[in-house]
Amino acid sequence: MNAHGRSEAFIPGARSAEGQVHAPQPLKGLRVVEFTHMVMGPTCGMVLADMGAEVIKVEPIDGEGTRRLLGAGAGFFPMFNRNKKSIGIDLKQPAGADVARKLAASADVVAENFKPGALAKYGLDYAALSATNERVIYVSHKGFLPGPYEHRTALDEVVQMMGGLAYMTGRPGDPLRAGSSVNDIMGGLFGAIGALGALIQRGITGKGMEVQSALFENNVFLMGQHMLQYAMTGRHPQPMPARDNPWALYDVFTVKDGEQIFLAAVSDAQWQSFCDVLGFADLKADPLLATNNDRVKLRPQLLATLRGRLGSRSAAELSDIFERAGLPFAPIRKPEDLYEDPHLKATGGLADVVLPDGEKAGETVKTTLFPITLAGERLPVRLQPPRFAAHTEELLLGLGYARTEIDDLKNRAVVA
Repeated sequence: MNAHGRSEAFIPGARSAEGQVHAPQPLKGLRVVEFTHMVMGPTCGMVLADMGAEVIKVEPIDGEGTRRLLGAGAGFFPMFNRNKKSIGIDLKQPAGADVARKLAASADVVAENFKPGALAKYGLDYAALSATNERVIYVSHKGFLPGPYEHRTALDEVVQMMGGLAYMTGRPGDPLRAGSSVNDIMGGLFGAIGALGALIQRGITGKGMEVQSALFENNVFLMGQHMLQYAMTGRHPQPMPARDNPWALYDVFTVKDGEQIFLAAVSDAQWQSFCDVLGFADLKADPLLATNNDRVKLRPQLLATLRGRLGSRSAAELSDIFERAGLPFAPIRKPEDLYEDPHLKATGGLADVVLPDGEKAGETVKTTLFPITLAGERLPVRLQPPRFAAHTEELLLGLGYARTEIDDLKNRAVVA
């Protein structure tokens, strides 16, 4: 049992009276309070929320700034804050900090992603909360784990540049960040993994712990394969566009009407199948191309030949051929193309969410689900990304505040 008498046991998927299977909610009954913003901390909360936890997002008195981002940040809030409740609190007012502490005291897990020491002045750090609740699990998401860099301001792009990822992604001399918030998202995932491990340990010892996850260390983890490549070969890893490719046929081809498609054959058997289905008997019979290593040695010439032969074929035709032959292929798509992906549509990989903010507030759009199944079920959107402070009254009543007290707090702009 957890601190509130709620069971920590796995809750399997249940069938309704109509026979409908509902996804398991293994964290149902768990309360998570998050003091988070942007992507990293909210990702941790989203993972726990998708798995059934009650996740309460504490926002500044005027709402989290991520709600108002434009451009590449416009999708952050609705993506990473589904299945959560929202309360607005002004931590700078003593009464607001008191509300936040009471809310945190009701939590099994507290998550945050602010600068080191930012929450300590409000009594919301691990030392303060664990002093009165030894069962609390406190997940801190930072730029760097404790050490010489820990007080630096970090962004996903900062750690990609200093951690080797931008070097490996871009062309030589042209470092390039990856096309998604990879470290922010991964940092939240590792925070959630740490929280789950801490929950298991708490079930044994009855005591919580602090969990830390950090952008820089996430990025270094991604670079581990290239670091070991260097350690084993003594050769500096080349950026991916210039790398020594271990496979001859493993590239993007521009084909009919300027379309692009990735095609690959990573074994000798796949190479033979590739030649068979495309009618390249001469290439299959060429002794200079007999093995993958032979082909790698002649890769520039081979690719030039293949580009000439494949240029008149359409991407759709090649996709059909490769799919029937069981060969690796991938049309080059933009993010918006995924809304029409037949696999995602057929398997329920996209779910409806109602946008809470912006010019399109109230509109229903599709979002991506957490990429796992439990008991064969995808984890659904149970709660829409919350409108700002939509659950303030509900949560304060649950903490024992009277309605008159809530009205007073609202009138003084302590809560929203």
